[in-house]
Amino acid sequence: MKDRKPLYLMTPALAWLTAFMVVPCLLILALAFFRRGIYGGIEYVFTLENLAMVVDPLYARIFLKSAGIAGLAAGIAVVVGYAAAYAIAAMPRHRQPALLFFAVLPFWSNYLIRTYAWIVLLNREGLIVHLFRWFGYEGELPQMLYTETAVVIGLVYNYLPFVILACYAPLSRLNPEVAEASHDLGASQWTTFRRITLPMTVPGIAAGFVFVFVLSIGNFVTPALLGGGQFQMIGNLVYAQFLTANDWPFGAALSMALIAVMMVLLTAQTFASERASGQGGRDA
Repeated sequence: MKDRKPLYLMTPALAWLTAFMVVPCLLILALAFFRRGIYGGIEYVFTLENLAMVVDPLYARIFLKSAGIAGLAAGIAVVVGYAAAYAIAAMPRHRQPALLFFAVLPFWSNYLIRTYAWIVLLNREGLIVHLFRWFGYEGELPQMLYTETAVVIGLVYNYLPFVILACYAPLSRLNPEVAEASHDLGASQWTTFRRITLPMTVPGIAAGFVFVFVLSIGNFVTPALLGGGQFQMIGNLVYAQFLTANDWPFGAALSMALIAVMMVLLTAQTFASERASGQGGRDA
């Protein structure tokens, strides 16, 4: 009974995940091998055309474009989020919960509201333009809204708390005596950070990067609102296939390709975290 107790405790969660994640994904996978009807709908005729279209240069460029934007957003979020998490972890223990509260406070508002707020900030009559005018700048400011930069800003802002929490966890568990020993042996603060702190917090950095990348590459709300339809990301393309073009089989093929990319990244992040943890244990 003791050996089976963990299995019994996991059964409700496994059943939930199977019913509402595994089964829907399998249904979407099955749709990818059928054909779109002449007037929409699905013709249950086996074909590999949808999978072949995914690697077509037209759609491959959208994938690469989406990956580039997601990678840039994830990289910026990691740099900013790690710095914030490092600062929080360096504060006295009794102040850290309040600082973490403020870090995740944006999650208390709706995602759409947070995104619309950036429209107010970035448009030609927004607060940023008025701020420049207030400081006396009379020239024409470059277009900020409906650009890739606006999309990256929106993605970083909305997903930054994930990175802060992911990086704070290993930083808060670091033994301060290790850094003190490094200083006693003559290492500078930068050397201690580069040789000890950073390697020991790689799992948190990797988790934060993958969080933001995976969530960003499939996002369709932020590109639609802050990008203004000026360019497409893969999430917008999947949305259009299901709800506009009524081509569910091709939309399913795109969705499965996106899920495959996410699974590869999550698997790589898991192996990297385990390797880093093992290396950290041997060094300790």
